[in-house]
Amino acid sequence: MTLRIYNTLTRTKEDFVPLDAGNVRMYVCGPTVYDFAHIGNARPAIVFDVLFRLLRHLYGPEHVTYVRNITDVDDKINARALRDYPGVPLNDAIRRVTETTYQQYQKDVTALGCLPPTQQPRATEHIQGMIDMIRALIGRGHAYEAAGEVLFDVGSMPDYGRLSQRKLEDQQAGARIAVEAHKKNPADFVLWKQSSPEEPGWDSPWGRGRPGWHIECSVMSKAHLGEVFDIHGGGLDLIFPHHENEIAQSRCAHGTKVMANYWMHNGFLQVEGQKMSKSLGNFTTIADVLRDWPGDVARYNMLRTHYRQPIDWTVASLEDSQRTLRAWKEGMSGSVPSDPDVDVIDALQDDLNTHGAFTRLHALAKAAKWAELNGSLALLGLDLLSADLGREASVDVDENLVASRLSARLEARKAKNWAESDRIRDELLAMGIQIKDVKDPATGELKTDWEVRR
Repeated sequence: MTLRIYNTLTRTKEDFVPLDAGNVRMYVCGPTVYDFAHIGNARPAIVFDVLFRLLRHLYGPEHVTYVRNITDVDDKINARALRDYPGVPLNDAIRRVTETTYQQYQKDVTALGCLPPTQQPRATEHIQGMIDMIRALIGRGHAYEAAGEVLFDVGSMPDYGRLSQRKLEDQQAGARIAVEAHKKNPADFVLWKQSSPEEPGWDSPWGRGRPGWHIECSVMSKAHLGEVFDIHGGGLDLIFPHHENEIAQSRCAHGTKVMANYWMHNGFLQVEGQKMSKSLGNFTTIADVLRDWPGDVARYNMLRTHYRQPIDWTVASLEDSQRTLRAWKEGMSGSVPSDPDVDVIDALQDDLNTHGAFTRLHALAKAAKWAELNGSLALLGLDLLSADLGREASVDVDENLVASRLSARLEARKAKNWAESDRIRDELLAMGIQIKDVKDPATGELKTDWEVRR
């Protein structure tokens, strides 16, 4: 079977034909390292790791280049550095934030079974490349200086909006022209902006400043994969404006018809049927999940749903995933992995149909074909024989003490004392108690459930 990919650019499933079978090239947007990655950020890391493994299987490990960037210059990073390290010189504070967050991200995705990408470039390593690309865009008539910024002129690109299928005239309707009067078009976006003396910045032809977000990925992908490459991936939320603007920059700077031939996007994630947000109290980091669940369980649970579909992340589904993997591990004990099952490979070649692949895995387990199951799981990044899949917890709980701590936490939240609220949450976690805040959809009242964690 031929590998087929759903291409967001064309909204169709297409046969995958690499530009060069000797060097299949893929770029995926990585984290902005200002805070611990949440469980939604784990989805692209896992999904495109499976694709990376599949491409390596089909073309050979030495013939696949996978680049996942690190965004380490961003206004969110600046704000976090000022918040967390008051009085510390900003550059030092930024370094502390980015290094701590970067190391945690690496730890998290490794625990989820993800292979290291071929390259993990950092935005701060490519500032000169960004300046060079911006200069090229200005020279080609696609960018201009205004009010201390360099802006991309979306009107200079006839088919701007093709990826997101947004027409430029629709974006103009209702725009706040007065607020952004220095722009030729309300949709024009920043390539370079000025930095104050207190902010991080680099010298450029347009003064000391820093890059806009979108230009970073255009430059890093070009540096490591070329002006045109095979696959660009990321979350559905990045289609507009990030990926749309990447395409605009890259195509206009290089004079190419495309930036990447195939665009892949994973769907959204919600937690227990609700959108994940701090206001709902269900914001969950990868590190939070890994405190309670083995990495293989979290990875399997993520892959049960097709990557383009929305996923509901629930404790019940995690428990079911854990039971399945425990049973498979027991059956596989002592087996030597064979080559991956051909039906599993065929399912994955159908636009990463992991649901179909898992159906076949269950059939292999039922038929006691443990070697084939073992080899197929390895292709999916699951190594059950060496995995600690956890055991049922036995925790003695003082329910009166739990109720007292929950009451104190509620009072802290009412007083908006978030630090104390988080401290009590962590105290309960250390006792083996997992709490979950749920907002009543009818009354808006916040209630807290708790359970003994595994």
